[in-house]
Amino acid sequence: MSRRTEVRPPRVAVLGAGSWGTTFGKVLADGGAQVEMWARRPELANEIHTGKRNTRYLPGINLPRSMTATADLAGAIEGAEQIYLSIPSQSLRENLTVLRALLADSDVPVVSLMKGVEKRTGLRMSQVIEQELRIDPARIAVASGPNLALEIAQEQPTAAVISSISAETAAAVARRARNRYFRTFVNDDVIGTEFGGVLKNLIAVAIGIVDGVGYGENTKASIITRGLVEMTDFAVAQGAKPETLQGLAGLGDLIATCQSPLSRNNTAGRLLGQGYKFQDVVTQMQQTAEGLASVAPILQLARASGVEMPIVEQVKRVLDGTMNPREIAPHLTTDDDTPQGERTQHGQAGGGGALWRSIQRAFDQLRHGGRGAAGDRS
Repeated sequence: MSRRTEVRPPRVAVLGAGSWGTTFGKVLADGGAQVEMWARRPELANEIHTGKRNTRYLPGINLPRSMTATADLAGAIEGAEQIYLSIPSQSLRENLTVLRALLADSDVPVVSLMKGVEKRTGLRMSQVIEQELRIDPARIAVASGPNLALEIAQEQPTAAVISSISAETAAAVARRARNRYFRTFVNDDVIGTEFGGVLKNLIAVAIGIVDGVGYGENTKASIITRGLVEMTDFAVAQGAKPETLQGLAGLGDLIATCQSPLSRNNTAGRLLGQGYKFQDVVTQMQQTAEGLASVAPILQLARASGVEMPIVEQVKRVLDGTMNPREIAPHLTTDDDTPQGERTQHGQAGGGGALWRSIQRAFDQLRHGGRGAAGDRS
């Protein structure tokens, strides 16, 4: 009688043990993977490894037994079938320099969990990964969507989109990064998926500012609505598909980030609205608010492309200290008093039900078996 062959769970690595990296590690472990976390600080790695906790970033959350951790980068990626990166965008490049030599003979997919652009270059995270690791872009995927870390760690149901120029890579990552409470869709619009995750942070800072000032729901709804138009105009000018901004990586993420006190960008904006100076906000924030670092490079790209982003421009002026936070709302869209047609989708005025259709698509994607925006496939 033959012995039963033991099937080992697939091994994956998550580099970065902040709130989102640890949460995504839990998502992968709950989906059946053996997850090795890499933490820069040995004491954090030890807490995750032995205590199955990350009390600083995910208080009250018990982590799966199939999650282990180390401060040794080489040990973390050894034998991994997929590598997930959750490192602050402004320090990604220097970390990848070390990782490059360790992946020289590897062909594993590399997945970006980050939502930012490099301040010095304006490059998206997948572009920095491609540059520094010197790998085929078909091996790179990005994950994005309405993904507030603590809610997901608490196993509240949500969805995300996995994007890659390679359908095979996107599908492989999507199959691995899903479980009973976390569903993944796929698309091939890496530009739109990444910029959706970046741009919603900027609008969330604006929402936080007006919230801190004390303005109500009308003001916030106006900024969210016009912010989606700004996001779409910008992303399309960079080569994105407009429908991507109407899906999970755009509208879905925008709604979650703007309306939740769990959002770091919303929190940063709220502190600004309450009168704190930029450096004071940075000091108070225990975690990185990517939107603060992304404002300047995004506006630089927008100006080079001839795209107007009046809401983001107002955010920059508040950050620079040249605008009173209370003044952001009267300048929602323009300083020109000439009446304008309302564009509710890219390049069109008087779009009728376009915004409602965008919202409907986002909620359809969250329903079991629902179909999302064109290109977002389960």
